[in-house]
Amino acid sequence: MTKSKATDETPVGQTSGEPAAGRPTVPSLPARKPMARATRIALFEREVRERLSRAALDLLFARADVMSEGQRALRGGKESFFGSTMLTIDLPALTVVLRDEPDAGTAHRLATLLAEDAGVEKRIAALAAREAGRLAAATLRTVSTHINIRAQGARVFIDVDVEGTF
Repeated sequence: MTKSKATDETPVGQTSGEPAAGRPTVPSLPARKPMARATRIALFEREVRERLSRAALDLLFARADVMSEGQRALRGGKESFFGSTMLTIDLPALTVVLRDEPDAGTAHRLATLLAEDAGVEKRIAALAAREAGRLAAATLRTVSTHINIRAQGARVFIDVDVEGTF
């Protein structure tokens, strides 16, 4: 039996009838189309953003451990309030209701997203103002806050310094 020139030049992956001696038969694949050349460009770029879900925020604030301290004091002849509020979010304690892993990486991502969200800042300030009013046993006329958010291990700590006037 003689081999034709076409059989010798047939690459593996394509058959030309009979398989060559000693070579396994490989089914032929359809020819691939060449890559299309871009002749137009997109006007808009798309990006994927990550943010905290509102339901998760409600859950985190409902289950956070809240500890507040403070007292009335005179400042410039005016009665004022000075205090602090600390919220602790313990991710391992929330494993039953959260889908994400309760680890240090998740806590760090959570702390970063909490710090970047203006709505969260307002929510924290309002909570701290309520706590200050509760401790002062009066309604504060003005309240200013300084918020610090950090992650340590699988926990997120939110520290709020509060100053208010009556």
